[in-house]
Amino acid sequence: MPLYEHVLIARQDLTNAQAEGLIEHFSTVITDNGGKVAGQEYWGLKTMAYKINKNRKGHYAFIRTDAPAGAVQEMERLARLHDDVMRVLSIRVDAHGEGPSVQMQKRDDRERGDRDRGDRGDRDRGDRGDRDRGERGDRGDRDRSRD
Repeated sequence: MPLYEHVLIARQDLTNAQAEGLIEHFSTVITDNGGKVAGQEYWGLKTMAYKINKNRKGHYAFIRTDAPAGAVQEMERLARLHDDVMRVLSIRVDAHGEGPSVQMQKRDDRERGDRDRGDRGDRDRGDRGDRDRGERGDRGDRDRSRD
């Protein structure tokens, strides 16, 4: 069977438990239609790049499946009809990645980094003396327009 990855964005006014319930609901739809869920992750409440249905934030969920096309189509159809789901994206992949998704890895690195860095002394750039900006009058076109 083909492998798929799905990302769902749910409304911001849901609780975390309700958002995780949506993941379980759509995972059940996949299994009821002959597919298997290889993994699922709740990414949390994140700020979106632009508003969707007057919502600035959304609950993000990620599901990895091994399912026939009919099961994926049924899951997408039900997700589009569901009032709490704002967007759904399904992508067919050649293979599922090992371990957690990139989003979860970034969260783990961020949590681990805050503990390890302490005073953030490792972010010092050092001396920036190698930057030569030239004279103020050396601005090209703007100076020529004054002549």
